[in-house]
Amino acid sequence: MSTERNGRAATLNDVAQRARVSAATASKALNGRTDVAAATRARVLAAAEEVGFTPNAVARGLTAGRTSTVGLLTSDLDGRFVLPILMGAEDAFGAGRIDVFLCDARGDAVREQHHLRALLSRRVDGIIVVGDRTDPRRSLGRALPVPVVYVYAPSSDPRDLSLTPDNVEGGRLAIRHLLACGRSRIVHIGGDPSYAAAQDRLSGAQEALAAAGTAFAAEPMLGEWSEHWGRAAAALLLERDPEIDAVFCGSDQIARGVLDAARDLGRDVPRDLAVIGFDNWTVLAENSRPRLTTVGVDFEALGRTAAQHLFHAFDDNGIESGVLHTPVQLVVRGTTIPVG
Repeated sequence: MSTERNGRAATLNDVAQRARVSAATASKALNGRTDVAAATRARVLAAAEEVGFTPNAVARGLTAGRTSTVGLLTSDLDGRFVLPILMGAEDAFGAGRIDVFLCDARGDAVREQHHLRALLSRRVDGIIVVGDRTDPRRSLGRALPVPVVYVYAPSSDPRDLSLTPDNVEGGRLAIRHLLACGRSRIVHIGGDPSYAAAQDRLSGAQEALAAAGTAFAAEPMLGEWSEHWGRAAAALLLERDPEIDAVFCGSDQIARGVLDAARDLGRDVPRDLAVIGFDNWTVLAENSRPRLTTVGVDFEALGRTAAQHLFHAFDDNGIESGVLHTPVQLVVRGTTIPVG
């Protein structure tokens, strides 16, 4: 059976395409990973045989002419975003035996260029760039010899490929949920207004309210990404208008402060007041009292998606361009319930 397709050796993507699965799933199946369904594994093995691959040929197909390394360049100082993104990328790359070099630029452009040169000198096969906010960041340029994917913080160059959460849709999801719970006097307490995330989440919320023929019960308050700000802003709003029955918060930290203010003012959550956060930062959301309803960003999925785009580029298929807004999810917990 021939291992050539259009004059080149069959690749992992050839197997994945024939089996109708992702490259990461094909690699897991062919390398004996246990987290693949038996039916999927059988389909992948059959596809590999059809295109002239054996399981042992996958690693060779991934590494032919390459170093089997990828650079992950970040400015996320506390690791809250980059670590789950790294885990997702490594999960996707692991089956192909690709190593990831993590470099922290600490928000410094000079340090970032130093790390970039170091990664290129190691002849990495691709680079993932992770930001610490969803505002556009400066592109690394179009002359790099390897494919680049920007994650969380999109590139300022529309010709680059960027993956960033759909914060506008997240705002819509939050408001639709509160309206479905019967809440009618909703307010918003958001984060730093200089952040795109704060503006996008507010914009989506206002769109959902307008579609329902209503508006916020008070002017939205944007300030800081902190519990202190959430506590202070909520106390002010709730004392001004005791009829407020829901607060959409721009982050889980803000929501934790709102819960404190509600408790101080004797407002029962969720009976008197519904509260919804954003980020699904589980260390906060799961330990709130009650547990916090929030809009979640799947950072591991962002990392896996970035890795899949690099897999595609590794097979000389090129890389897409533009900003891809990845889905967010509503995670319903104890701080919102329907009004009965």
